[in-house]
Amino acid sequence: MREIVIAAVAVAGIVIHLALRFSGLGQIVLLWGITAQDTPLLAALLCGGAPLVVELLVKLVKHDFGSDLLAGISIVTAVLLHEYLAGTLVVLMLSGGQALESWAVRRASSALNALASRMPSIAHRRTDETVSDVPLMSVGVDDLLLVFPHEVCPADGVVVDGHGSMDEAYLTGEPYRISKAPGSNVLSGAINGETAVTIRVERVPADSRYSRIMQVMRDAEQRRPRMRRLADRLGAAYTPLAVAIAIAAWAATGAPGRFLAVLVVATPCPLLIAIPVAIIGSVSLSARRGVIIKDPGILERLETCRTAIFDKTGTLTYGEPRLTELLPATGQSDERLLRVVASLERYSKHPLSGAILRAAEARRLALLEVAEIGERPGEGLRGTVGGHAVQVTSRKKYLLRIPDGAAVLPAVGSGLECVVLIDDQYAGTLRFRDEPRQDGPAFVKHLGTKHAFQRVLLVSGDRESEVRYLAERVGIQEVHFSQSPEQKLDLVRRETAAAPTVFMGDGINDAPALTAATVGVAFGQNSEVTAEAAGAVIFDSSLQKVDELFHIGRHMRAIALQSAIGGMALSIAGMLLAAGGLLSPVGGAITQEIIDLLAIANALRAAVAPRSLTDYK
Repeated sequence: MREIVIAAVAVAGIVIHLALRFSGLGQIVLLWGITAQDTPLLAALLCGGAPLVVELLVKLVKHDFGSDLLAGISIVTAVLLHEYLAGTLVVLMLSGGQALESWAVRRASSALNALASRMPSIAHRRTDETVSDVPLMSVGVDDLLLVFPHEVCPADGVVVDGHGSMDEAYLTGEPYRISKAPGSNVLSGAINGETAVTIRVERVPADSRYSRIMQVMRDAEQRRPRMRRLADRLGAAYTPLAVAIAIAAWAATGAPGRFLAVLVVATPCPLLIAIPVAIIGSVSLSARRGVIIKDPGILERLETCRTAIFDKTGTLTYGEPRLTELLPATGQSDERLLRVVASLERYSKHPLSGAILRAAEARRLALLEVAEIGERPGEGLRGTVGGHAVQVTSRKKYLLRIPDGAAVLPAVGSGLECVVLIDDQYAGTLRFRDEPRQDGPAFVKHLGTKHAFQRVLLVSGDRESEVRYLAERVGIQEVHFSQSPEQKLDLVRRETAAAPTVFMGDGINDAPALTAATVGVAFGQNSEVTAEAAGAVIFDSSLQKVDELFHIGRHMRAIALQSAIGGMALSIAGMLLAAGGLLSPVGGAITQEIIDLLAIANALRAAVAPRSLTDYK
């Protein structure tokens, strides 16, 4: 906030100065020989420049020779030279850069607010036949809570009444709605489906799964690595060099004017303005390409990353189950099995029903009439389809009912599956997977050859068979499965300590890891928490958009370096001319303005997309 106020004061001073100057009133002399047009600039220098100079003096004591330190010397130099407009412009540049950095930090920390606001503040406590709303923090173990349709589950517990499903993808990373019946476990933070359920609380909200994720998120934020800005790293070499040239010119000639002339030319506008302009232009370019940059600093860091870490669901996969195998029993056909099951599933809310219906639609199967639909606990989905009794259940429920039925079942495979019975006889098995994206293998392969990534890891909360299946399909060797949010966070911290990392995920369970990585990239807009924790958000969940982000970061870094180093080189040439007496302080100020314009004009190219923003097929 302080930086914004200082920048606003500087802008106001410059605007009033220009208004007085071109109105003809600017040359009116006021107290102590100060003209009217200089008064607003002096006020801006006093209110905004003085605090900045004091702050920079503290840095000087600490031997921190950044580019902003040279700006502080330039402010003082400008005042001594009565170049008040130049001094105020430096104040504006310095405070504007600090405001941009502060804004990025605030955006990153807002993830915790988003995480906290997602949970309900009240719960519906059920006592006998009455339901009353109570504060969430007053909920205790063994309380009965009623969770209405589409509400967020307020606590960890067990279903005691009602049947339905809950979306736990926010917490587990799994892309499916999980069916719930009496005896099923539920997690705080899960979104209830179409029907109300009653749960018995097993953990108070403060000890719930969701609260633990919030805690690791806080830990990740507190330990988030702070990266030095590109301008600071360049300024660390530029500032001492500029001061040394100025002192040498003064010592060699005995003329203090040479010192002032060198510092006026040395004002680091290419560092203070050109780099932020390149960053802002790249943020704009990213937005036009469907990528929202939450932390502009990632554009500087992307090119340095050497380890890519993928969450499984929704990043390298599409995030929704698809029917992958039809295994009909002897005497059944693929088409009949799918037609019968789809006819029944169109009346179901089961998480896999959509995948079955899409498969039937793709084959253009005409569905049959259905009657006597039911879904009693322990029996699965039942109905009469075309005059035949049909049941869709799980392998486990089928074997509980028919213990010797294992002989007719196919071997256990990976992914999800359901077992179909027609007229109480085994009719077939349907298997489902969250399929890899088609461009996943090409994208993973090109990370090393085109973007200098040395390692690619796949990290997931899913079971080993599913994670290894995906890893083999996309060409990833290092896999970590059954990972909790805490374990993901620890892994990302270890990898980030070894080399800069990019982490890509899409669930609330990924938020701590997104925050801890050097660069966090979130897919989609399903979770506000994930989006706030990430440095960038890919709107349409496309790997091509991730590649475009890499190229935009490379494009920005190249242009920023061209602008900054080119401007510094021209400034050093100007400093040498000033040191030799070929440029006066006024001439030096004009020269520096020309250098600034060239550097800024080049930096503006960052907003223009290069010829190609992707390099894999």
